[in-house]
Amino acid sequence: MSSNMILVLMFGGLTAFMVTGLPIAFVLGGLSLLLTVTLWNPDSVVILVLQIFDTMRSEALLGIPLYILMAGILQRSGVIEDLYQAMEVWFGRLRGGLAIGTVFICVVMAAMTGVVGAAVTAMGVLAMPEMLRRKYDPGLVTGTICAAGTLGILIPPSILTIVYAVTAQVSIGKMLIAGIVPGMLLAGIYTLYILYVAYFQKGKVPPASTEPVPMRVKLASLRAIILPSLLIVLILGSIFFGVATPTEAAAVGVVGAVLASAIRGRLRLRALGEAGYETLRATSMILWITIGAKAYVAIFTGLGGADTLMNFIRGLDVHPYMILAAMMLILIFLGTVLDEIGIILLTVPVFLPIVKVLGFDEIWFGVLYAITIQVGYISPPFGYTLFYIKGPLPSHLGMGTVYRGVTPFMILQVLALLICAAFPGVVTWLPKLMS
Repeated sequence: MSSNMILVLMFGGLTAFMVTGLPIAFVLGGLSLLLTVTLWNPDSVVILVLQIFDTMRSEALLGIPLYILMAGILQRSGVIEDLYQAMEVWFGRLRGGLAIGTVFICVVMAAMTGVVGAAVTAMGVLAMPEMLRRKYDPGLVTGTICAAGTLGILIPPSILTIVYAVTAQVSIGKMLIAGIVPGMLLAGIYTLYILYVAYFQKGKVPPASTEPVPMRVKLASLRAIILPSLLIVLILGSIFFGVATPTEAAAVGVVGAVLASAIRGRLRLRALGEAGYETLRATSMILWITIGAKAYVAIFTGLGGADTLMNFIRGLDVHPYMILAAMMLILIFLGTVLDEIGIILLTVPVFLPIVKVLGFDEIWFGVLYAITIQVGYISPPFGYTLFYIKGPLPSHLGMGTVYRGVTPFMILQVLALLICAAFPGVVTWLPKLMS
């Protein structure tokens, strides 16, 4: 069978099985086994076994359950509620201040946990009712929460970034640090848009509060950011200065989360058990997808699919950025139907050789990867954050309101993607400063 036909069979079979709604881990693993036995050689099944063994003994993957456990403990520590109260004190008198404060809290949550669902759900429960009560435009409210909640995909410690680095075989530390500036760029763009709406689109944001807040109250509220700040410094600082590996920093983060819960009097055996159970479920899902994707890519390469694709790319007479744009569009589409871990494990082994042939930096490409997945995460009608916010959404608001609200933020994310693509230094300069 020709390599072209194998390429069509592998991608066609993958698409057909995913449309049925089967779990992606079993689709990848089962299809890999089927193709190995029918198109290659039954004895080659040993390659699948070796891929599984190699994946399970990867030390770099240890950081994933640790960061997820840290997020679970912090969710139950009461730190997020304190941050929201502090945000109300400091941003309450600014026009559009609650929306801007929500972006700020999502940045902090991203830097503490790196979990998208936690930020969107928490802000949906805490911030959305308060903003709606004060007559903020519902579209602006839902759009802000959905878009800002996805910053955990980019800002370290991002689980997605770790998976990308392991799959692409690049430095996990540099990959994590590379997301800081683009993440801040996105948060800044969101803030500027909120200010524009507040001052130039009448009726979408209520007038600022005129009730003064005593300075002593403001200063007292800053206690809420002490523990999160220390945790962020411990994790990111240790990685940036080379004091600890990302996996070691994750372990430090878990200890810090436990201490934060204990200091606030929220450390309970039941809470630790719940966080541990969530970690087990999430990690198992990620590792099963990892195993399936590794097997799929091994068979894809062994049957000649990768060589066929590379030869096709080399034969194209187009600018490298056109090929890059095509890859980004594919990622945005996949982000509407697959989770981010599945997208990375499925596409990075296919895309990365193309990126190297085109002469692009792998870390820079990884950040573009993350931003495009963010776009997919808020893209109607199947973006993941749209389902996260559906739970706390008031009954009088429909999903149409959410779709209208996220559309401007999708455009802003594409703008940030273009900035990072046009000026690679925005992404690469901070990793170059690492020890």
